[in-house]
Amino acid sequence: MSDQILIRGARLYGEGIGVDVLVADGIIAHIGEAGAVEPEGDTEIIEAAGQVLLPGFVDLHTHLREPGREDTETIATGSAAAALGGYTAVFAMANTDPVADNAVVVEHVWRRGREAGLVDVHPVGAVTVGLKGERLAELGTMARSAAGVRMFSDDGHCVADPLIMRRALEYSTALGAVIAQHAEEPRLTVGAQAHEGERASRLGYAGWPAAAEESIVARDCLLAQHARARLHVCHVSTAGTADVLRWAKGRPGGAGISAEVTPHHLLLTDERLETYDPVNKVNPPLRAESDALRLREALAEGVIDCVATDHAPHAVQDKDCEWAQARPGMLGLQTALSVVAETMVRPGLLDWRGVARVMSERPAEIAGLADQGRPLVAGEPANLVLVDPDAEWTVRGAELASIAANTPYEGMRLPAVVTLTLLRGRITAREGKIG
Repeated sequence: MSDQILIRGARLYGEGIGVDVLVADGIIAHIGEAGAVEPEGDTEIIEAAGQVLLPGFVDLHTHLREPGREDTETIATGSAAAALGGYTAVFAMANTDPVADNAVVVEHVWRRGREAGLVDVHPVGAVTVGLKGERLAELGTMARSAAGVRMFSDDGHCVADPLIMRRALEYSTALGAVIAQHAEEPRLTVGAQAHEGERASRLGYAGWPAAAEESIVARDCLLAQHARARLHVCHVSTAGTADVLRWAKGRPGGAGISAEVTPHHLLLTDERLETYDPVNKVNPPLRAESDALRLREALAEGVIDCVATDHAPHAVQDKDCEWAQARPGMLGLQTALSVVAETMVRPGLLDWRGVARVMSERPAEIAGLADQGRPLVAGEPANLVLVDPDAEWTVRGAELASIAANTPYEGMRLPAVVTLTLLRGRITAREGKIG
C-alpha cells in the first residue's frame, strides 16, 4: 500500500478546472494546480481527468440486518455496498434480532463495523425496549457505551404514544442525542398496503393515508420544540409532510428539527403498483407523482435536509411472494447517488456542491460527526468520493454487493458512477470493486 495518494485533475464539487489533491497520513495534505504537485516517495497516482471530488457520503438510515438476519445482509456485505456507493459512514438501524436496545448489542454492531473497516458503522439505539413502544430503552447506557450512540430510533415502528415520545425527547437532550422518528400513526394504517389514492383503490390495495405520516410529524415537532430537543424525521414521503416541516422550522426552536428523504421516494411513484411486483413495496409507500415532485423541491430548498437510503435487504422468500405477505423495503446504498443525480442534478435542482450538502455535510452535522462531511481543503480528513458524472451504468441486483438483490431499479440505466472511495486516506472502493 502506498504511503500517499495523488488524485490528479479532480474538480472539487464539480466546479472550476481540475486540481491535484495529495492525500497523506489520512488527511488532505495539499491541493494545488493540476500537474503542479510533485509526488514524493511511494505515491499512488489516480488520474481523475475532470471527475467530481466530493466529501464521502453519510447515510443516516441503513439496515444492516446483523445480528439476526445474516441471510439477507451482514455488516461486512452492507459495508461493502456502502463503500461502493461512495459512503464513508452509515448509521445502522436498531430493528435487528436481538433488538439494539442495550449496550451489548450496539457495541457488537460497532465492533463488527470496525472489523469490516470499509465505512464507519454507527449503531442506532432503539428508543423503546424491543421496539414495542411501551417503555424507554437504556438510552443513557447505550450513549455511554463504547459505541457512543447519539441517535435513537424505533424505525420500522412509530413511537406512537405521545407520552413515551415526549420522555424520549426530554431525556435525549441530556445525552446530546437526536431522536429519529418513523412517522406513522398505526391506527390509520391497519392492513395498509399502498399509498391511499385512486390507483390503490382500483387495484384492490388497502390504503396508507398521507395523514398517518403528517399527523405524527406535526405532533412530534411540537413535542420537540417544547422539550428543546432534536428531532429527525425519517423517510419523508408526502407533500403535506414537507409543508408541516416548513411550518415547524419557522417556529421558535425549529433549528432542532431535521428530516430525510429516500432516493426511491424522489424517483419512484405509486404507478409501480400496476405491476403487482412486491419489490416496489416499501414503508412508507411509494406516493403519487405530485408528492415526488414536491419532495424534490423541498430537498433543493433545504426544507428536507438530506438524503438517506433506508437500505433494506430482504431474502428472496420475503419478496417473491404475494404482495400482502411481502416484507417492505428496498436496497439503496449503491444506487443512491445515481438516483439523486437523475432526480436532482439532471433537472438542475441541485449542483454537485448541493449533492455534497444533502448526502454528506448535512447528515454529518445532524449526527454530530466531526470528521465526516468536511470541506475539501488541506488539513481535513480524507474521507472522499470521486464521481464520474458523465458515465452511466445499468443496475443488476445480482451484481450488487449486498447478499439480497431486491432493487426496484433492476435493468434501469442510471447516471453518475462512483469510481473511488477513500476512508481516512485509505482506498475502500475503486472502479466497482472493494479496496
